[in-house]
Amino acid sequence: MFERNKVDSQPEQTAIAIEARLDDGRILKGKVAIPMHKTVYDVLNGTGVFLDFEPFEGERQFIAKASLRTVKLLAVGRGPNLQSRLRDMDGFDPHAILGLGHSATWDDVRTAYHRLAKTYHPDRYSNAELPQEVADYLASMARRVNAAFAALEAPHVATKQATVARAAPIYTSPART
Repeated sequence: MFERNKVDSQPEQTAIAIEARLDDGRILKGKVAIPMHKTVYDVLNGTGVFLDFEPFEGERQFIAKASLRTVKLLAVGRGPNLQSRLRDMDGFDPHAILGLGHSATWDDVRTAYHRLAKTYHPDRYSNAELPQEVADYLASMARRVNAAFAALEAPHVATKQATVARAAPIYTSPART
């Protein structure tokens, strides 16, 4: 087996900018942490009691959902090439990591991910006596392959969830007895 550190075991999250009005009349503006596979609506209507909130100016805090009066999504302007700048910031291009072109199909992405995940999986080298720099390289490549797949999987999953949500009935009449 291999050890997982805290960073690897944390779910990937994104932040959504909101304006929240509390029961006491205060208005808070900041970001709410949202898991990558959920929407802000899932988090607000979910079973959790608190929201992970970070004001634009201030320290991170947890807000009780029961104290929320209203929540308004804020439109945060994005630069025209923000997505490409973010990818180029550390050289992270999920398609390049998986060895694919940008027009690759979802099946190509899955096939490339499985091939590379088998190649770099830590269990494959757990019994080998490797120099520390080689072991570090293999571990970092495994993390990059997993991150690349997660980055390409998120839009695919969101599209599937949106299709399912549109197919669900808006209203179902109560059963007659």
